[in-house]
Amino acid sequence: MSYDLNEVMRHFKANSNVSPYGEGHINDTFLADSSPYRYLLQRINHNIFKDVDGLMNNIVAVTDYLREVITKEGGNPDRETLTVIRTTDDKNYYCSPEGKYYRMYIYIEDSVAYQQVENKEQFYHAAKAFGKFQNQLAGFDASRLNETIPDFHNTRARFAQLKEAIKNDKAGRLKEVQAEVEFALARENEVGIVVDAIERGEIPLRVTHNDTKLNNVLFDNKTDEAVCVIDLDTVMPGSMLYDYGDSIRFGASSGPEDEKDLDKIYCDLELFDAYTKGFLEELSDSITEKELDLLPFSARLMTYECGIRFLADYLNGDTYFKIHYPEQNLDRCRTQFKLVADMEKKDAQMTEIVNKYRK
Repeated sequence: MSYDLNEVMRHFKANSNVSPYGEGHINDTFLADSSPYRYLLQRINHNIFKDVDGLMNNIVAVTDYLREVITKEGGNPDRETLTVIRTTDDKNYYCSPEGKYYRMYIYIEDSVAYQQVENKEQFYHAAKAFGKFQNQLAGFDASRLNETIPDFHNTRARFAQLKEAIKNDKAGRLKEVQAEVEFALARENEVGIVVDAIERGEIPLRVTHNDTKLNNVLFDNKTDEAVCVIDLDTVMPGSMLYDYGDSIRFGASSGPEDEKDLDKIYCDLELFDAYTKGFLEELSDSITEKELDLLPFSARLMTYECGIRFLADYLNGDTYFKIHYPEQNLDRCRTQFKLVADMEKKDAQMTEIVNKYRK
């Protein structure tokens, strides 16, 4: 290891044994066994998150706000949100002489993260966690936040990137993906629905997590209920529809993202029901009627967006998403498009489920 973690720890007023921790693919994470707390030390991936200052300012602003809300609600802010440890010179991260960036959180004890949805009860509790996250931040001015990854969920911009990839055909693969290209282009009229609604003020600009996979929720070891939403690197201004829709895309799919047998891929309506129930139970009156109307569509939109990103990357020669075999991005694209088609068929049923839990 080319950097001295013990030296890094001293900049956070801590001396301890440090060991690798977790299954993250972006940042390097270590568990620091110290007193009075154990800590998570992370080296921030500066190749992906180029504006570390903006990134950490976002996290601190959001977690400080959450701490106040949680305290007022009678909760435990040390357990229910991340706690950023400041450096000896009172900064929220440390930059080493080698240009490596580090941050530290208090480790949340007696908790566990799951990689895949195992049952609908678990998915329901994850939904409650993300719904509560949205509700507690409903009064936060999202325009204060930095856009750490520009146009991350701007589907109109993602569609433009796909068209550019089709035009350039850098990897010479266009001929073999005509069916996928036709599927994507046929839905151009839907790509601007959410971003345009934000611009017109029809739906509010909110704090969005933007990576609402199951493994970004910590569950209590004993009760198996959700404790805390973690991994706030992609917290940015956006729409709550992004978070809800991406959760459904990831968690309510019947199979893995790169399943080759598309007959196995569909949107599981029992899981959709469980997530919608948990999400809306926590939102109180902070969700608008327009957002409620768009919930079923948002699941489809986020799935479509992910699909066109996989397709564009395949056409560009696999320059963004990591792959383990040459056609993996194409397989990923096809599963997403199969889910989109299935959701289109089930739109009335999904709307009925949302209406069942409207307050």
